[in-house]
Amino acid sequence: MKRLLRLVFLLLLAYPVAVLALGAAYIAIPPVSTLMVGRWLTLQGVERSWVPLTSIPASLPAAAMASEDARFCLHGGVDWKALGEVLEDAEDGGPSRGASTIPMQVAKNLFLWPGRSYIRKAMELPIALYLDLIWSKQRMMEVYLNVAEWGDGVFGAEAAARRHFRKSAADLTRREAALLVAALPNPIRRDPGKPSRFMNAQAGRILARIAHTPTQCLRAGAQRG
Repeated sequence: MKRLLRLVFLLLLAYPVAVLALGAAYIAIPPVSTLMVGRWLTLQGVERSWVPLTSIPASLPAAAMASEDARFCLHGGVDWKALGEVLEDAEDGGPSRGASTIPMQVAKNLFLWPGRSYIRKAMELPIALYLDLIWSKQRMMEVYLNVAEWGDGVFGAEAAARRHFRKSAADLTRREAALLVAALPNPIRRDPGKPSRFMNAQAGRILARIAHTPTQCLRAGAQRG
């Protein structure tokens, strides 16, 4: 029993150390997600070609912010205002909704597991705050767009563009970028290359929101947010 407790203690200690070390290392090297690791361990294929943010049209990160995290340039990893509103809605018995920022999604993709869990959500918060502290906003978006899942075994904007539109991510149109983002909530069932009426409507809403979404933190020479 003592050995088991000691092992559990060591694992609990090793995990945050690994997050700190890998988070720092991922400033310079391309990260891999837990979903990718899981597929490799089960001998399943992974499609992913890492591309720098400069090789991705501005419409794709703008669409991602408009849909997933409109205050991306303004918060420090966690949107406390949105999180507070979600908690208030939950207390009042209102409809369930998320307050997951792009840094929180990156934290989940790199260090945690998919699926809904209060434990996982609580773990996302400090990891997202840490990553946002040590990474630039450009790096955060670059990682997000290179690890996001866009189909069975398809990860990142480059692989997604080639799978769904038969072109490089650099050649995506604004509409195609919006369709890719519209698929993110359910990338296994939603096909950006063969969009449903709902996806087309959602893409239109995303394009309309872009004009009202701050994106200055992704411009060349922008200061860390």
